[in-house]
Amino acid sequence: MSDPIAIPLIFDNAGPQPTPPANLRATLTQNVAAVVPGYTANLPGTLIEDISSTDVGALVTLDQARVDTIAGCTVYGATGYILAQLSIQFGIAAGQTTNTSVLVQFSGPVGTAIPTGVIVTDGSYQYAVAYPGGVIGSNGSVTLECVATQPGIWTPLANTVNQVVTTFPAGVNITCNNPEQGTPSTGTQTVQSYRAQILQAMQAPAQALANYLQSQLVLVSGVNPLQVNILQVQNGWEVICGGGDPYEVAGAIFASVGDLSTLAGSQISSTRNVNVTLTDGPNSYNIIYVDPPAQTVTCAVTWQTNLVNFTATEQVNQLAAGALAAYFNSIPVGQPINLNVMDSVFSQAVAGIIPAANITALSYVITVNGSDVSPESGTQIILSDPESYYSAASNAVAVQQG
Repeated sequence: MSDPIAIPLIFDNAGPQPTPPANLRATLTQNVAAVVPGYTANLPGTLIEDISSTDVGALVTLDQARVDTIAGCTVYGATGYILAQLSIQFGIAAGQTTNTSVLVQFSGPVGTAIPTGVIVTDGSYQYAVAYPGGVIGSNGSVTLECVATQPGIWTPLANTVNQVVTTFPAGVNITCNNPEQGTPSTGTQTVQSYRAQILQAMQAPAQALANYLQSQLVLVSGVNPLQVNILQVQNGWEVICGGGDPYEVAGAIFASVGDLSTLAGSQISSTRNVNVTLTDGPNSYNIIYVDPPAQTVTCAVTWQTNLVNFTATEQVNQLAAGALAAYFNSIPVGQPINLNVMDSVFSQAVAGIIPAANITALSYVITVNGSDVSPESGTQIILSDPESYYSAASNAVAVQQG
């Protein structure tokens, strides 16, 4: 017989299931009879029946093999090999959490991207830059974690990982070195551990661009999380980020934004824009973001109490002044001053000295950049420049009892 026997695969809610041997036997008999009229395989003790039973046994084995193969194409049931194939779409190589690792300092032209996967070596072992890579900053270097591309236990000695294997464009001279010794492997990663790692990646919640980009920017050294905000503007996104090395900030944006043409600068003044040129391979990219300016805040507070002969006025003044200055400095970029929150901050700061029930009046005179400001009509909030943050010096708040 040259034509294959078609045996449909059985599926239920639990996945692929083996075909009952009786069904396999009936299918085999039907296919043989179609070619050999009068074929009978159910006569006991005959050679035909013996061959038929042997063939059914082979079909049971083959059917179970295809069930196991299909069932193995899941994170829960995959063999090590299939698991490695499934993991390609996540970019998670086995051993990233267990292989020997080393911190490598890359030096070269400012603004050069060092992407994930760049290979370096000490002459004996190779190491790959771990996600998310980085960008050479204003000081001419960037330090990145590199993970061995093969399992095994050894300790990379200091100043030995000093060769860059990956080729960079002509004229872009990248050097590397590890100032400190690396960390030896904790052992070969088990299939179970690798399976859990990939399953975690599959279960990671999808995030919108704004949330994801913000989460990456706050990881940049020196960036103030309170000065990070992503605003949707016409035909694009405005990225506000205060602090950090401009090239490292631009690198985080470069690695997070799919379409760089959607980046927009300040909607108020171009003097707030930071323009950074990054080089990745033979191409250069301009990254624009907004460095938020500070709005200097001062505040005069007057409070009153119904307690007669109250003697802890100076303590109240000092505690309230420090707490309110801290409040101004904690307001995220673009967010307003809220007088209701100020009342609460005042009360909580002095609660150990005077109960809130005995504070009968609170009033504020607030200036921003030297000008008096007042709440919006019908509200208790003072609106902010959407691209700025508040800054209050330690002596910016004066408190007195009225």
